[in-house]
Formats: sequence, structure tokens, C-alpha cells
Amino acid sequence: MIHSLRFRLLVAFTIVILVAIGAVSLFVAHSTAGEVGQYQRQSEETRSFRIERALLGYYATRGEWAGIQPYVEQMATLSGQRIVLTDGRGVVVADSAGELVGTRPAPEWSGGVLLMLRGGTKLGTAYITPPPPPAEADPTSVQNLSGSVNLFLIWGGILSFGVAMALTFVMSRQISAPLSALTAAARRLGQGDFSRRVDIRGKDEVGELAQTFNSMADDLMRAEQLRRNLVADAAHELRTPVSNIRGYMEAIRDGVMQPDASTLDSVYEESLLLSRLIEDLQELALADAGELHLFRQPEDISEVIKKAASAIHPEVNAKRISLAVDLPEGLPLCDIDSHRIGQVLRNLLNNAAAHTAEGGAINITAREVGNQVEVAVADNGQGIPPDDLLHIFERFYRVDRSRARRTGGSGLGLTVAKRLVEAHGGKIEVQSMPGEGSRFTFTVPKAG
Repeated sequence: MIHSLRFRLLVAFTIVILVAIGAVSLFVAHSTAGEVGQYQRQSEETRSFRIERALLGYYATRGEWAGIQPYVEQMATLSGQRIVLTDGRGVVVADSAGELVGTRPAPEWSGGVLLMLRGGTKLGTAYITPPPPPAEADPTSVQNLSGSVNLFLIWGGILSFGVAMALTFVMSRQISAPLSALTAAARRLGQGDFSRRVDIRGKDEVGELAQTFNSMADDLMRAEQLRRNLVADAAHELRTPVSNIRGYMEAIRDGVMQPDASTLDSVYEESLLLSRLIEDLQELALADAGELHLFRQPEDISEVIKKAASAIHPEVNAKRISLAVDLPEGLPLCDIDSHRIGQVLRNLLNNAAAHTAEGGAINITAREVGNQVEVAVADNGQGIPPDDLLHIFERFYRVDRSRARRTGGSGLGLTVAKRLVEAHGGKIEVQSMPGEGSRFTFTVPKAG
């Protein structure tokens, strides 16, 4: 319970409400005390000024202080202050308390207000004491005012807590429901059910998480399907040469065939095919693991192309296919592993020769493109259907669905070529039209 999202949201809302109420209460208490104190000081100053003006007005009207005692008592009653008035000689002529008339004020009576005419004649001094502090029951007191405000804040906090409870319930339902669906889907995915998807259509962070999960599930399902296909295709490709070698060996052992040169050549060809298949699988495994080691150094790409073309001559001559190498002068040195790039070229040339009919043509060209060199191998063979172009570099993929071996190869040559080019930081592409031939291009970086 305490680890649930709903509980944590409730705690978060509660803490925010308590902190807000506490901060507002402290601010209100401090502000109220200051404002009330300032208001009291201003009120006292205003009352004192009015008393002073009233006393001066009395003297201006009468010309003397005689009869001022009742007037002072009335003003003291209205203002709630004690008023003591002396004449110009310092003798008390009026006291709202009736105690000091005819005497001089004691030394502790200080801070009086001088009453003077415009001409500078001193009429006397008025001593005005502040009123007593208001009673506790007075609604204008600072304590009662702050208490009333805090009481309202407490009730507001209780109401806010109730609203927070309702919001927590609604928001936790909206957030935890898709998260629970994601958790269940992730659990099923971990158990191997790659068809599990989450149907969340929101555009918020949870919706983006669901889309990412579904994309990840698609990738995992695709990877699992490729893995299964790889195992099945590898078993199929390995089975054929192994079965052939086994068949030859059994026939020789049973005396059906003689171990002559022709039989041994057939066994040797099957063993070479098996060896190439195993090497291709090993190279793909190293490339996928990022452990494919390249011995890169500045190399003349023209020489690498010519050597690869020379190696394919026996095969193209047997099918009467013309092979043209059209290279410009002054191609720059390339930062490559010449053995690996030669392997890429041989794979592309073998593929072109296998899919080009007798009397066809293969053309090899190269050109400098920016900081790279682009190499192209084009043929006028049978071409590749558009639906197959997207998968042509996948493992064991063959345009020939019957998987007949008449075209040779294991379906790994183009995949290996793609991995080797990408390991050099280049890119390999293909353009093809059925019946018009294919054109494979790849790039390698220039040296230095």
C-alpha cells in the first residue's frame, strides 16, 4: 500500500497543502501584527492632532484657558486618552482625571505638545497619554484577528485535503491503469509472448511510453523471427553439403562409387562450400557482436578492384559474360582493409555472374564522391523484383523461393558484404529492375 502510486500522490498532495497553509499562516500572523500596530500608531497620531487643533481652537475663541476643564474631560472620554493641559507658565489648567489642576506636572510627564499661536506666543503644553491596550475580547486585537484568519485557513486546509483525496483517486486511476497495462504486457513479453501490445492512445508521457513499448515489442518479435529463420536456414544450408559429403562417403564405403579423382573433386567442392558457409556465419556473428577486426591502412582501391575482377574471370569466361573495368585516373588512396573490401567485391561479382545469363555483361566503375570513393558493380541480368529489394541484404534471403542451388551461394554473401562495408563506415545500396539487371554501389572512406 505505502509503495503504491496512489498513496504517494496522496502524501505529496498532503505535504503541499500543509506547507502552503503553514506558510500562509506565518505570513498572515506576521503581516497582521505589523499592520494592526501601524494602524494603532496612525490612529493615536490622528487623535492627538485633532485634540491639539481642538485646544487651539478653544483658546482662539475664548482668548484664555478659563472653563477648559469640562471640554478636556469630554475630549478624553471620546478619545479614551488622558489629557493634561498646562498654561504658558507650566501650571496645569485642566486634567481629564481631575488630579493635577493648579499644580505643575511631575518630571515623568514629558513629551508634551507645545501649543503656540502663529506669532510664536506660547499658550501651554498638552500631555496626551495613549489609551489602554484593548481587551482580549476586542475583535480588533492582533491575537484574535490572527486566530480568526488561521481558523479559516484550517477549515480551508480540511476542504483542500478532501479535494486532494478526490483528485488523488481520479489521477491515480488515470495514471496507474495504463502503467498496470504496461507492466502486464512487459511481464508477458518477458515470458516470450512477443505478440503482446498496449492499446494506449494518449499523447502524454505515458502514451509515448506505450508507443515505445509497442515499437520495442515489434523489434523483439522481428528479431525473434529472424533468429528462428537463421537457425532454420543455417540448418538447411549446412545439411545440404554435409548430406552430400556423407552420401559420397557411404557410396565409396559400400563400393557403389570409386574414390577416383572425379568423386574426390565433388567431395572437395562440397567441403569448400561448407567451409565458406561456416566462415560467413562466423563473420556475421563477429560483426553483430562488434568484434570484427579490420586491418585498415591506405590502399589503392583500383588495385583491389582489378584483383577481384581477375579472380572472377574463369567463371564469367565460362558463361561468355563480358567483364569491363572502367576506372578513372588518379583515384585517391582509401582507408580500408584490402582483404575485406576485396571480399565485398568478390561477393558482388559472384552474385552478378550467377544472375546474368550467357552473353551478358558486367561493368565495374568507381568515382570520387566528397570524402569517399564510390564503387559500383552493374549487370544486365535478370534483375530483382521490387518486393525483394527491401530484403536483399537479409541473412539467407533468396529471390528464388524454391531455394534451388543452381545459382550457387548460401544467401549470406550480400549480408556479409553489407556488414563489411558498414564496418568501414560506408554504405551499400542496390537499384534494380526485373529483366534489366541490377546495380550495387558501396562507399569507402578516403585515406587521411
